[in-house]
Amino acid sequence: ENEMRDMHLRSVSDILQRGGTVLYSARCPEFKEEWNIARAKEICEGAGIEALVTIGGDGTFRGALELTRRGLPCIGVPGTIDNDIAASQYTVGFDTAINTVVQMVDRVRDTSQSHDRCSVIEVMGRHSGHIALYAGIACGALAILVPEIPFNLERDVITKMVATLRTGKQHFIVMLAEGVGSAVDIAEKIESLTGIETQPVVLGHVQRGGSPTALERVVASAMGHHAVELIAEGKSGRVVVQRDGRVTDLPIEEALSMSKTIDMDLYSIA
Repeated sequence: ENEMRDMHLRSVSDILQRGGTVLYSARCPEFKEEWNIARAKEICEGAGIEALVTIGGDGTFRGALELTRRGLPCIGVPGTIDNDIAASQYTVGFDTAINTVVQMVDRVRDTSQSHDRCSVIEVMGRHSGHIALYAGIACGALAILVPEIPFNLERDVITKMVATLRTGKQHFIVMLAEGVGSAVDIAEKIESLTGIETQPVVLGHVQRGGSPTALERVVASAMGHHAVELIAEGKSGRVVVQRDGRVTDLPIEEALSMSKTIDMDLYSIA
């Protein structure tokens, strides 16, 4: 819409510790239309913008690829709490999200313990179980249900609960990615099969906010720095990624062609 404001060095003062987006960026359905892509390129050129750093997930990178093909250089930086960008082992937002979940579950656990209750915690992850897996291990969940792996409620949850009850434990945490199903429905089934009071807890968008962790701030700074270096070198159509503990980059097309699943070693540990 050609609404712009010039930024300078002080524009980014005191934003490192803030969650969300200071740019107020969000999904743009209009960008799926060819004429809007062409218009975006024209607006950028008219404003003297020589390159873009696009922060987001696969959809953002597809938009960056379209602009790059039309002659406007773009560098993608992975920013999504789902950690589901295959090209990068880590995406900015993930660590803050799982730390937020752990903090919330620690509070829920106090009530579960005092009331001998089972709590079914529903976290974000429509197609990706990374948040559920990492947070589930960090919280000592009895069971972790993710969309990548089919589950059987009787085998994967009820049998474990019954066996654990025999050891004297009376409260339980079940971690559930939203793509698996509804926490409300699963909680009702657990309670009907075990007789244990079971409460659903849907954390929702609380996972998307909050002050970024130290890891987040360091990784984001390193990725942003690498993106600017690529632009300075005259490169475009690249995605900044973290691989084998270091920040590097790949062609956008290659990054988009990759698929990512959960860490099966971690799932086995869980």
